[in-house]
Amino acid sequence: MFASTTMKNGDSKNEATGFTRQGSLRRVIPPLEADRENLFGRQNEDLNKIFKLYRQEYIVLAEYKMIQTEDIQGVYVIPSRENALLWFGIIFARSGPYKDGIFRFTIILDEGFPDCGHPKVIFQTNILHPVINPETNEVNLLGGFPAWNKNEQHLWQVLKYIQWIFANIEASVSHGINKEACGLLTNNKEAFASKAHELVELSKKHLYDTPPTEDRHYILFEPFNQELHKKENMFSFLKDKEQSGKSGYSWVLPRSFKPLERPVTPPQENTQ
Repeated sequence: MFASTTMKNGDSKNEATGFTRQGSLRRVIPPLEADRENLFGRQNEDLNKIFKLYRQEYIVLAEYKMIQTEDIQGVYVIPSRENALLWFGIIFARSGPYKDGIFRFTIILDEGFPDCGHPKVIFQTNILHPVINPETNEVNLLGGFPAWNKNEQHLWQVLKYIQWIFANIEASVSHGINKEACGLLTNNKEAFASKAHELVELSKKHLYDTPPTEDRHYILFEPFNQELHKKENMFSFLKDKEQSGKSGYSWVLPRSFKPLERPVTPPQENTQ
């Protein structure tokens, strides 16, 4: 299988993140320590709104960069090209009853992010699981995060939790909300395993379905093409990528939410 995200000609791609952006990120905005609700005075509501929008965008980028540093195996996400508060995700289950399953989900951030409550994680298809609501396909995050604190909880932790609930399904029963799944796991594990296997096969069957959106960051898969994906072509691609190196600068330091923050300039030696 081959995963790809399609992009328009002319878009610039940051090689370090794989996240296409349009325009420059080098925006000069006031520091976060200022009064965020009334930064430019009540007579400048438009400027207040612009500041909040830019601040939100930088924090979303910081969250995305933190996810990359965690290297969460089997779980992949990317913010929508059209809306930074909507993220496309997919998990490759590597153990447990859902082993070999490939399940898509979306992460929805509130308009007030990060000054809000829990994000929403919603799977595209029905999944029989203790912590997934059978009616809405939404993951119950309260078991892993009873309270959401923007200074302590981050999206990479949500992805870790998604990874954990698939690898440790029985352990998640303690904070389950799906009565059918909890009942089967408690009283009839064979029946649960059978239903899980059916869903795994169904996920593979629909892997190459037409995307439900035209968003160009939606994660797509193509059937394996022996000529296109032969080893020498892939090695050549990796070699070219290494030679090209990284370009540009990061405007968000690791594990920081301050926009335009840069490493401290080391003091220069006195040459006098």
